[in-house]
Amino acid sequence: MEGMARLVPVTDPADPRLADYVSLRDVNLRKSLEAEHGLFIAEGEKVIRRAARTGFPPRSFLMAERRVAPLADLLDGLDAPVYVADDATVEAVAGFPVHRGALASMRRLPPPPVPEVLAGARRVLVLEDLVDHANVGAIFRCAAALGVDAVVLSPRCADPLYRRSIKVSMGAVFAVPYARMTGWHDGLAVLRDAGFTLLALTPDQAAVPLDEAPAGERVALLLGSEGDGLTSRWLAEADAPVCIPMSAGAMANGVDSLNVVAAAAIACHALTRS
Repeated sequence: MEGMARLVPVTDPADPRLADYVSLRDVNLRKSLEAEHGLFIAEGEKVIRRAARTGFPPRSFLMAERRVAPLADLLDGLDAPVYVADDATVEAVAGFPVHRGALASMRRLPPPPVPEVLAGARRVLVLEDLVDHANVGAIFRCAAALGVDAVVLSPRCADPLYRRSIKVSMGAVFAVPYARMTGWHDGLAVLRDAGFTLLALTPDQAAVPLDEAPAGERVALLLGSEGDGLTSRWLAEADAPVCIPMSAGAMANGVDSLNVVAAAAIACHALTRS
């Protein structure tokens, strides 16, 4: 019947029809393959549904037979092959046990320009050179949970649509609008031209405490890379450096900062309530 799911049994991990799903933990291979074919991988029923609701068209699905029925309502409305295999075959293709039992290869959509994402936004996160996919995904989850309107990525930031980012975010990468800068050197000028106050989060305890920072109608919080934090250029371009105050006891014990995800969670809470 037209529009019904096309269930295709597969038994050979080397089947060329499964090429989209090969070696999902090989970051370099996946970056090349996904860029070449304009795809990303969604894992698990909840994430697959969120990706489909956001409007990403599916190329195909790969799942264990027991996962077909729970997704039947979604699959029956889509014109994409559903490759059905046993757990051993799925594991051999993906390179690890797929405990959620369902994978989908989705087509990427053209990314929006930064001004489009900023339109109507009041509270924005700007990520400079975060390269860990799990950290990017976790920050998107914080942003979605705490009401941040949008996320802007520097050119070298990790891909929010990489499988690990999507998984850690629990699909929040589909809930928060985001865009990638075309250039790092003048990337912040676009936000300033849009009327945003730029706050640079730093571990420096001499900076303004975050809850005392200037809060205009539109505020963008800059978060730096996992190791070095924000670059000196972006720190200098910000309207104010801000910090999350550490307790005296923590400082005495040598704990002078938080990891970027914990800092992002606290900062998002403060940002959206300012």
